[in-house]
Formats: sequence, structure tokens, C-alpha cells
Amino acid sequence: MSRGTVVAKRYAKALFQLAQEQGLVAEVENKLSLIVSTIESDATIRAFLSAPNVTLAAKVAALKSAFDDKASSFVLNTVSLLIERGREGELGSVLEAYLQVAGNMLGRADAHVTSSKPLSEDEKKKLADKFGALLGKTVRVTNAVNPELLGGLTVRIGDTLYDGSLKGKLDRLDKALRNAAI
Repeated sequence: MSRGTVVAKRYAKALFQLAQEQGLVAEVENKLSLIVSTIESDATIRAFLSAPNVTLAAKVAALKSAFDDKASSFVLNTVSLLIERGREGELGSVLEAYLQVAGNMLGRADAHVTSSKPLSEDEKKKLADKFGALLGKTVRVTNAVNPELLGGLTVRIGDTLYDGSLKGKLDRLDKALRNAAI
């Protein structure tokens, strides 16, 4: 496990404990997700936060003024602490770790489904029900489209990948045929 992952998990666990004490687990998830997506989607903001010639105080002040009305104080304090310690690049990992910690504690898992075409809400619900029964958890499904899959889908839940794609099946068949020819 990399050092960054360990650090992200520590921050995520601390943030989750605060959120749980306040009864704001879902709200913290939403607000942290908003901050992370805003920062990751804007190269100017990322450059500003990682610029060595900008003082930490200016970075934190800009962050707090931008998100003060949109996030709770302990979410802002956690993000500020990451920036002050030069770990602004870990924000995405902290969010991911928070989702995992919250999911484990609340009996929830996130399934990241990649398919060759967009899934309908009914298909997402069927996948959530099927994997929910398999895992014994409530499953939330997010869908990404990758036309290279040709057909089928891949499902990533935590560190486990379920590959039901046509491309994956063809790759496994190719590997089996190559091994049989040897």
C-alpha cells in the first residue's frame, strides 16, 4: 500500500468520525465530492493550489471564500489541512477513501460500471440488486461508457473487477488458445 493511500485513509477515517458524530455522513460526502470535482476539473485551480510562490494562507483563504457557504467547517478544515501539508494532490484519494469507509460502516458499496453504451435506470437497478445480493450490501451504480468494450460490461467494486465484457472474454480466449498451443 502506498504512503499516499495510507495518508488518504487516515484523513478519510477522521473526517468520517466527525461526520458520524454530527449525523452528517451523506452531506460531508456530497460537499467533499463537490470540492474535489471542482478542483480536479479546473486546471487553473489545481495550478494555483500547487504553485510554490503562492502562500499557504492565500491558498486556504481562497478555498474558504470559494466554498464557505457550500461546505461544513470540518470539510473545509480537512481540505485546508491537506493543502497546508502539501497534500492537495491527495484530495481525490481522500474522497475515494471516505466513500469506502462510509460505505463499509453503512453497509453500502459503490459499483463503477463501464459499458459499451449508456445503461438505462432499469439496468442500473438490476445490477445494483444483483451485486447487492452477492455482497450483502446496498449498491450504488455509476456508469461510464467505453466503446472499445464492443459489448458487455465491467464492474469495479472496491478492489474487485468483474469483467463480463466481450473484449475481456476474447482476451481470455486468446490467452487460453496461446497457452494450449505451447
